[in-house]
Amino acid sequence: MRRFVSLFLTLLILAGCAKTPVTHRSQLILISPKEEMALGLREAEKIKKESKLLPDSDPRVQRVRRIGERIAAVANRPDFQWEFNVIESDQVNAFCLPGGKVFFYTGILKLTSNDDQIATVMGHEIAHALARHGAERMSMQMLAQAGAIALAVGTRDSSPAERAAYLGAYGLGSTLGVMLPYSRKHEHEADEIGIYLMWKAGYNPHEAVKFWKKMAKLSEGKAPPEFLSTHPSDASRIKAIEEYIKTLPEHP
Repeated sequence: MRRFVSLFLTLLILAGCAKTPVTHRSQLILISPKEEMALGLREAEKIKKESKLLPDSDPRVQRVRRIGERIAAVANRPDFQWEFNVIESDQVNAFCLPGGKVFFYTGILKLTSNDDQIATVMGHEIAHALARHGAERMSMQMLAQAGAIALAVGTRDSSPAERAAYLGAYGLGSTLGVMLPYSRKHEHEADEIGIYLMWKAGYNPHEAVKFWKKMAKLSEGKAPPEFLSTHPSDASRIKAIEEYIKTLPEHP
């Protein structure tokens, strides 16, 4: 345990302040981008083995990849190993792992009316990865628990306990990669960065408002889908998005 605490203190001393893209918010992150991406790429392989992926020939996969590649092109992360997958499931959900591994569920695709609305979801999830929200959450856990999860920053094969710590930090369920909630601050930030990305890629940001209104209607009178669990209230989210769209120039 003493060795773990020593490692934790060393990481804390060496850690620098990162900044999120677009919003430029300062962050204290104790995990290097290389370590974070290694964790994400390894987890992506496990999710692909555990999930029912649609084949590359499926039109839904081709559509998601076309939209994802356009947004990835403006994300300015050539170090990411971008990959876009679709999982056969009624879950209303999507997520992006560190390193650029994106997963959509067919359940959320059914709620999108056009490419712009798919781009809304795509931009939001990619924004979480670009802003390193998972690494930030994991760092906060490390600060709270000292050396208890220090081993989780390693890039070697992880134990079940280490994987559980990683999954919790990145908002993933242990079986099918179900997204659990980020903080409300992270959600608002992912909305803003995501809107910027879709606008920069040439998609209509006003469709984001229509999509979130549709999601709000879906959750009326019942528990929200996983994609909205403990997220900002529908009204505050939509208002914030509308205000941010007003600040964007007419053309990228």
